[in-house]
Amino acid sequence: MSPGRVLVTGGAGFIGSAIVDALVADGVEVLAVDSLHPGAHDAEPAYTSPAAEHVRADVRDTDAMAGAVRGVDAVCHQAAMVGLGLDLGDIADYVANNDLGTAVLLRALHERGFEGPIALASSMVVYGEGAYRCSTHGSVRPAPRSRADLDAGRYEPPCPRCEAPLTPEAIDEDAPLEPRNVYAATKLHQEHLIAAYVREHGGSAASLRYHNVYGPRMPRDTPYAGVASIFRSALERGEAPRVLEDGAQRRNFVHVSDVARANLLALGSGADGAFNIASPEPHTVGEMATALAAAFPGAPAPEVVGGYRLGDVRHVFASPERAQRELGFAAAVGFDDGMRSFATDELRAPAGRSAIRP
Repeated sequence: MSPGRVLVTGGAGFIGSAIVDALVADGVEVLAVDSLHPGAHDAEPAYTSPAAEHVRADVRDTDAMAGAVRGVDAVCHQAAMVGLGLDLGDIADYVANNDLGTAVLLRALHERGFEGPIALASSMVVYGEGAYRCSTHGSVRPAPRSRADLDAGRYEPPCPRCEAPLTPEAIDEDAPLEPRNVYAATKLHQEHLIAAYVREHGGSAASLRYHNVYGPRMPRDTPYAGVASIFRSALERGEAPRVLEDGAQRRNFVHVSDVARANLLALGSGADGAFNIASPEPHTVGEMATALAAAFPGAPAPEVVGGYRLGDVRHVFASPERAQRELGFAAAVGFDDGMRSFATDELRAPAGRSAIRP
């Protein structure tokens, strides 16, 4: 992207710090804002780039955001509470950090009259279930899976019209959006808030719908961590990764370095709208567990244990065509190479049970 000054919220987090590093390497002046919440960080991480300016502040702090947006040419908004969460007891924290935090940032930008590009860390979870096709009824939208079906091991959603088996397909950005858990609802609200800002002020807003991101600095051993981190932590303990359902859930797994590059491309292009940030080919969760275990000599094979997490969806994988066409983005790290690398990547030790990343 063109030189300038970029604000990165959540700049000490897993993805945010990778974006900061990529911007610095591209010769961009960076202001990284992060609250270093004690639930996520014991102290400022050793990996934060000394070439960036770092400010400890919460995105919900009106005065701090007014100062942070002063003089910036672009905004990369990564600060959020992430993951599926434990239960509805997390709802107020998700809404406060994700929705209110975004609103406070946008108010600061409004008062400054900011008209530059914004890149938002959105997520595949805004889709709910992925895309499906029925041999009789064509493209259909299955209902949320019931507890009774999941308890009985019936994991595949049936056609909502005839109950026939469905074929999962790659989902594109124009698909209907149906967030099915609290985190997903807050990510979609962030997209709507930022789109509303751009409609009033001009500029551009790229909502980058990350698929399953993995790589160095990922937090470990937390109930909010991604499945790749959970499996990696089990293998380090000499335990078999425990794969829920039957392991056939299909996902895109995308390396954090590719996600960082997508943010730079979005800011530099001034692109508007939503973009899937994903690898070109989906893999099952079971395949991911097997590939990761293979990178640990003598590691136990993954165990498919059944069970489920209520709020999880069965299949969601993306078409990355729009991001390639409009951003020039294509994932560079292949699945096999990425999993081999992830087996030895340094992960971030948890500081508590929270997944707050501002």
